[in-house]
Amino acid sequence: MARFQEASDQSLLVYFGEQITHEAHVCVVKLLRLLESQPVAGIRNLHPAYCSLLVKFDPLVLSHGEVEAILRSCLDRLDDVHLPEPRQVEIPVCYGGELGPDLNDVAAMHGMTGEQVIDMHSSAGYVVYFLGFVPGFAYLGGLPEALATPRLSTPRRKVPPGSVGIAGNQTGVYPFSTPGGWRLIGRTPVAMFRADRADMSLLSIGDHVRFTPISPQQYNALGPGCER
Repeated sequence: MARFQEASDQSLLVYFGEQITHEAHVCVVKLLRLLESQPVAGIRNLHPAYCSLLVKFDPLVLSHGEVEAILRSCLDRLDDVHLPEPRQVEIPVCYGGELGPDLNDVAAMHGMTGEQVIDMHSSAGYVVYFLGFVPGFAYLGGLPEALATPRLSTPRRKVPPGSVGIAGNQTGVYPFSTPGGWRLIGRTPVAMFRADRADMSLLSIGDHVRFTPISPQQYNALGPGCER
């Protein structure tokens, strides 16, 4: 059952539950695709999240009640929305050492070895729930519960691009050098965002992702910012 909440004088949130679940994600993506394929006059932007969709609209054209009525009509048609098979994306990662300075701390917090963390992180399958924070930053669900780790108490001022991190029950890859508080366990040489690509972001909502361990030698051979 969807729940609606006014988020501002020109935006409305529709929630599909309060938990991060695959079922909620599918509902978010279906509603997003339906609104993208059948644009509504007055709706300006759509912002998906883990279990919600933020709908921004022109308040001179639509009211909250009118937007809710439109969305309720769309919800009645979600079963008719067929999503394509998800794209499978493999991302090479060099774990630990200078490229993953928090790997050993994560391992110690869970009573594991670094190799166990690597095996668990790279054996799981992840889903791109949404993109945000900075262009190309994909929030990935599917991190094994045993690896759920709180953010750093003091964020780093500068996180290198390509850094693979863990925060709570999420994992993700920093596309750019930015401040950040996620615990860094490795780094990929693959460019997550490039303005000169047709699809500027490597990952898109709904993609399925796996991380593949590589050696420092392989990382250096590929070189930072390489194409997948």
